[in-house]
Amino acid sequence: MKKKIYIDGMSCSHCVSHVKEALLDIGAMKVRVDLEEKFAIAEFDDEINDSEITEAIEEVGYEVTEIEED
Repeated sequence: MKKKIYIDGMSCSHCVSHVKEALLDIGAMKVRVDLEEKFAIAEFDDEINDSEITEAIEEVGYEVTEIEED
């Protein structure tokens, strides 16, 4: 399952790394983060709920504004 996650607060390549690592840590198999457009696309093998994704990203200092299935 792919999720498109819109994220506020990213401004540099370090932000991209933090978001990518947070998503990989909760089970994402593939992650692509678009700094300019402020979103990430994460592919998960297992079902994951949006609150788990939001919590993981907020723990590293960013705000999730929307999540949609891609």
